[in-house]
Amino acid sequence: MAVTFVGVRHHSPACARLVRSTIERLRPAHVLVEGPVDFTGRLDELLLGHEPPVAIFSYHRDGDRVGRCWTPFCGYSPEWIALHAGRAAGAEVRFIDLPAWHPALADRDNRYADAERRYAEATGRLLREFAVDNTDVLWDHLFEIGPGEGLAERLDAYFDLVRGEADAGEDDTARETYMARWIRAAEADADGRPVVVVTGGFHTPALRALAAASVGDPADAPAWPEIPALSDGSDGGSFLVPYSFRRLDAFTGYQSGMPSPEYYERLWADGPDGAAAALIESVVKRLRERKQAVSTADLIAARTLTEGLTRLRGHSAPARTDLLDGLVAALVADDLDQRLPWTSRGPLGPGAHPAVVEMVGALSGDRVGRLHPDTPAPPLVHHVAAELERLGLGKSGALTVKLAQPRGLERSRALHRLRVLRIPGFTRESGPDSGADQVLEERWKIDAADPHGEREAALIEAGAYGPTLADAAAAVLDERGAGAGAEVERLAAVLFDAALCGCADQSDRVAASLAAGIGTASDVPALGAALDVVLGLWRHDRVLGTAGSPMFGSVIIECTDRLLWLLEGLRGGPAPADLGRLRAVAAVRDALLHASAPPSAGGLGLDADAACGVARRLAAAPDVPPDLRGAAFGLARVLGDAADAARAVRGAAAPGTLGDWLAGLFAVARQEVLDSGGDLLGVLDELVDGLTEHDFLVALPALRQAFEFFPPRERESIARGLLDRRGLRGTARTLLRPAAVDPLLIAEARELEERVGRALTAAGLAGGPGQDPGQGRPEEGSNA
Repeated sequence: MAVTFVGVRHHSPACARLVRSTIERLRPAHVLVEGPVDFTGRLDELLLGHEPPVAIFSYHRDGDRVGRCWTPFCGYSPEWIALHAGRAAGAEVRFIDLPAWHPALADRDNRYADAERRYAEATGRLLREFAVDNTDVLWDHLFEIGPGEGLAERLDAYFDLVRGEADAGEDDTARETYMARWIRAAEADADGRPVVVVTGGFHTPALRALAAASVGDPADAPAWPEIPALSDGSDGGSFLVPYSFRRLDAFTGYQSGMPSPEYYERLWADGPDGAAAALIESVVKRLRERKQAVSTADLIAARTLTEGLTRLRGHSAPARTDLLDGLVAALVADDLDQRLPWTSRGPLGPGAHPAVVEMVGALSGDRVGRLHPDTPAPPLVHHVAAELERLGLGKSGALTVKLAQPRGLERSRALHRLRVLRIPGFTRESGPDSGADQVLEERWKIDAADPHGEREAALIEAGAYGPTLADAAAAVLDERGAGAGAEVERLAAVLFDAALCGCADQSDRVAASLAAGIGTASDVPALGAALDVVLGLWRHDRVLGTAGSPMFGSVIIECTDRLLWLLEGLRGGPAPADLGRLRAVAAVRDALLHASAPPSAGGLGLDADAACGVARRLAAAPDVPPDLRGAAFGLARVLGDAADAARAVRGAAAPGTLGDWLAGLFAVARQEVLDSGGDLLGVLDELVDGLTEHDFLVALPALRQAFEFFPPRERESIARGLLDRRGLRGTARTLLRPAAVDPLLIAEARELEERVGRALTAAGLAGGPGQDPGQGRPEEGSNA
């Protein structure tokens, strides 16, 4: 008997019914299903009695990356029905598609991703012919709603049409060639009994042709194909994971199969009328729970409108969009700012109407699959359970971890490894943010409940990275480092996470990537941020085990040299202070202060004299931005230069540059102001006091930013010095008390008054008493 091909759309109830009836009618010898061939030997595991949705999670890992692929099933997936119906009919059931690690699937996250983009032209003509918005609506119209008679013929015609005009790529050709070998082998082994093949409809026309082709090459004889093996040096495997309707739904970004999985679950179980009735009630209940007013009359109107749309569109029963459009017409009285989401495909956009959001949510559903208790799990799942028990991390609530205590440090590392692996339920609320941050405790929030199965699924999927928490976290950090490329700030963040996870000794590759990235980097703020992180880890983190690390030391040397070279080449005119650049100069300062000693004395041998020379040249160059000139002057002073600070300040006293120059100075050497007694403070007071109203208005924003570098206590010290210098009574805190009106606003108002006065005078409107609108205003040039 000939092979029977059943082309399906993934997650289609209509196709699932056709698959079940075909297998029950034919009682085939073999049922061949599109799915990972390497899992065929574990079909008993897949058929244990799970509550769908579930998925086969496949991974492969080589020296560069971890590849992941999901093969999801819900209760109405044609492939899921084929497996169960085939086993019930006594057939040999097999998956026949290539493994997830094969190059044809290497970049595919979802095995059941539809090929709709490739046959958009053919479906476009059908959309126009049937006057519908998209392929989901078209599919419902043609297949899900209506009589089941002739469904197989209609599906064949549909898939022949769309595949006949689409170009199959090399990946599809490789998969179809491999699946055809299984089909020919099964046909030869069936001894005249039927063979049923269930695959995505896009592949069906090609498989039918390939299976019917004569075999001319003896090597292509109809024998059972071999299962492709992993390449040398690679690792891989597959495990079952619980899945959810949220992950399946096209409205949340899933790129295959049907949207609104809860609707199609109801359609599969109760038929179209039952699905429509139940989901109208579900939408109304959700809206009422969110305090949206929905009356009984609204409910009746929604049902009436749904029935009317069903008849108007020629449907024998309500389709999904009949239901949704009826609900909108009955429950939404406002104008909508965007298209209804079911008129296209993709996630809900921001600003969607609340009622529309609840409609989509009700039809999407919140079902989460559950695995049978006997389902094998990767070693990481068991290791994490044991670690949580051993470290007392299995209870919900707030947790304070003391990093200076051995048990506290061990708990912190386990929690950070879970965080890096993105395991739900473990949130750090406070703790050290960099290596220089001397915080010795962390606060965590633990949520041990897992009502939606998200943690179980995340742990199984994280098992692709390694059998233990430490191994898996190190592999993830390694992957993140490789993905960061030459972005040194991201690489430094990976190193800090490695230190928090206790994996710093396994981060040689990340450090090597960081060192390589430094050599070509030109982003001064990013380099500064990286230097700050790595220097803090090298200097301070005896708790985390990174203090004095030679690996980190080499990064500090390269980063400091690169920054000095880049800074010396910077040129530009007056501009607002670049805070990222100033932080980079401050990081260079810290590196030179703490790592200039020779290695024999615990340092790194950084050349402070050469750096001081760079700083002097930058400070004296007129074509260097003022904030960098100020920062360079401060760096030189910190490194021992004896240049006259007061003279330097006077040289930068132009209103348009003074504040930015001081911002650079204070960012790098703010202690200069406090340690120089009253000399520098007096010069600043004199310069500011001598500014005209206009010049003060120009200088004020940058001056305010510059003094933001001083913490409150140091600002109080400066204020006290000003009061003493002017012989004024009062407290520094009174002087620093926020003004009732923003000083900048006052300065702008006075500037405006002065401009108005000058304009009136120029217009001859500043006459005598009683006639002078500007009387009492200061004359031009007055400092009153």
